[in-house]
Amino acid sequence: MACRAVPFLVISASLNPESNSRTLALAAEEAVRGTGRNAEFLDLRNPELAGLPICDGASAYTHPAVDGLNARIMGAEGILIAAPIYNYDVNAALKNLVELTGSSWEDQTVGFLCAAGGQASYMSVMAFANSLMLDFRCVIVPRFVYATSRDFGADGKPVPAIAKRVEELAAALVRLSAAKKE
Repeated sequence: MACRAVPFLVISASLNPESNSRTLALAAEEAVRGTGRNAEFLDLRNPELAGLPICDGASAYTHPAVDGLNARIMGAEGILIAAPIYNYDVNAALKNLVELTGSSWEDQTVGFLCAAGGQASYMSVMAFANSLMLDFRCVIVPRFVYATSRDFGADGKPVPAIAKRVEELAAALVRLSAAKKE
């Protein structure tokens, strides 16, 4: 299967240098490529994005990186978001990204990979997913990956059961993105 020109976008939202959600994002990028599709990795720790302003509803939109982010999000065939869960929600950096790029998310197909400290936050991503659905009419992949520190081996990689779920999520994103275009 040939790679497509428009990539799937994998967003790593964690700012933590030892992030488990970033590990999930890297696995997701590999899984998307395993379907024969292009994947672009967008890491919010990237120095060009490290200085993103907090969205103020005004001048923040003029930051030099915002136009590029809008283009990458709008041009993606589908998006996988890997985010840490803090206080029963996705992290502030991810929320800020959506606030800065707003309508670029319209009609996107979006899937989630979440890393959290415990099992109690399993449904935490739903408020964020609902916002994407209601505000931007995103199609949310009804399968997502949720992992805790127990779901990573001594090598730091996802255990086989989680790795399989990452592959299933990537395949579902590719399938739903294609079906949405028909």
